[in-house]
Amino acid sequence: MPVWIDTHCHLDEFAVHGGADFADAERARAARAGVAHCVLPAVDLANLQAVRDMAHRHGDSYALGIHPLYTPQAGDDDPQALALMLEQCMGDPRLVAVGEIGLDFFVPGLDAERQEQFYRAQLQLARRFDLPVILHVRRSADKLLKGLRELPVRGGIAHAFNGSLQQAQAFVGLGFKLGFGGAVTYERALQLRRLAAELPLDALVLETDAPDIPPHWLYVTAAERAAGHPPARNSPAELPRIGALVAQLRGISSAELACATRTNACAALPRLQGLLARDGGH
Repeated sequence: MPVWIDTHCHLDEFAVHGGADFADAERARAARAGVAHCVLPAVDLANLQAVRDMAHRHGDSYALGIHPLYTPQAGDDDPQALALMLEQCMGDPRLVAVGEIGLDFFVPGLDAERQEQFYRAQLQLARRFDLPVILHVRRSADKLLKGLRELPVRGGIAHAFNGSLQQAQAFVGLGFKLGFGGAVTYERALQLRRLAAELPLDALVLETDAPDIPPHWLYVTAAERAAGHPPARNSPAELPRIGALVAQLRGISSAELACATRTNACAALPRLQGLLARDGGH
């Protein structure tokens, strides 16, 4: 069975909505499917400790950061509090990145200037602690790239990438890997599928963003939701099936893709290599 790494999973959200036992069950289901490791990014100060605890609970890794969608309720001194948490956790091998950080110009009503203030402050923290970053990229690739050129960091992952080939190449040129997940499973995602098929293999990592961005086989239509069907909930257990589809697009085996994307994840998040070797040698 291929061995996979989910480079972006909000496992703590399962505990929020269904309790710790539910989160444990989902992680166990993923492990049975071949997902050996998950990277758990934080989204604000309120869940920094939760993602750290959950990573330790399941032998996974974590990132600490303030998500752009959480900047409206974040305090002006939250980056300083984040810096203190990062300083306290630097001796923890399960801390692998600053994240999830970035910019979101899709969701209406967000203050773009405030988002950028938090983004740049967290790039500074990544530079201070010599950590890679996990980037939220939604209609914001060019602005994110501008920040990275002005405040270079140790690479990382452009999560849920859905930009142009030129933007993809720019991120890769700055030392980033590109995260592909459930969105690539939709037949109408022609540009995204083209990128997944044609980018150099060493540019790709795989992710679920669970419980968000469900693959097409879990999608619930508006009509079904109106009829009372519960909304789709993605799971890290879906990663092997997503990976199989990406492998098919590229004309390679699932095992080859799993091996390559594990190597790429370790290149993007260097602390991951030692952690995987220590935890089981995958």
